[in-house]
Amino acid sequence: MSTLSAGMMLFLIMDPLGNVPLFLSLLKNVAPERRRMVLARELVIALVVLFAFLFGGRYLLQLLQLKEESVGIAGGIVLFLIGVRMIFPPKSGGVFGDVQGEPFIVPMAIPGVAGPSAMAAVMLLANGNPGRAADWSVALFLAWLATAVILLSSTYLYRWLGRSVLTALERLMGMLLVALSVQMFLDGVVAYVRVAARM
Repeated sequence: MSTLSAGMMLFLIMDPLGNVPLFLSLLKNVAPERRRMVLARELVIALVVLFAFLFGGRYLLQLLQLKEESVGIAGGIVLFLIGVRMIFPPKSGGVFGDVQGEPFIVPMAIPGVAGPSAMAAVMLLANGNPGRAADWSVALFLAWLATAVILLSSTYLYRWLGRSVLTALERLMGMLLVALSVQMFLDGVVAYVRVAARM
């Protein structure tokens, strides 16, 4: 996977367009002059958490003795389910519920931006090609930066585009993520078949 495609995958997983209405709802009880500062703080916390998983997650996978092929196949399945959820979102209302006061770490940083799927994705990247840590760092930072720009502009985007357009864009991103997940799954299967053929 190239650095650009890895960054695109992480951006799609972070799903900033889908988070715009949710984050606006979470910040409704925060003083208007503090909203940008709170959002910036949560974004930085999310970035630190994701980098921790990028550089430390590989050791966790090694501790669990998971092979690269099985991790790739599992990652493809997980990303597929996330993409399907983006295309067909649940009807049960908000994901984070009603948060009173100023949010801190939960639920905006985790799982809003640095959710389980994003953590798993950076772990998969690091474990699959540990020698490309610099590439994955660039991909993660670019995906986070694009996410940060969108979320910091959330008020304007919501007014300009409206909920229906944001929903349509989120579902388009879900379609792209499904395509990426299928490719990851097939790559994992091909790698597994090659390893099994050598045995």
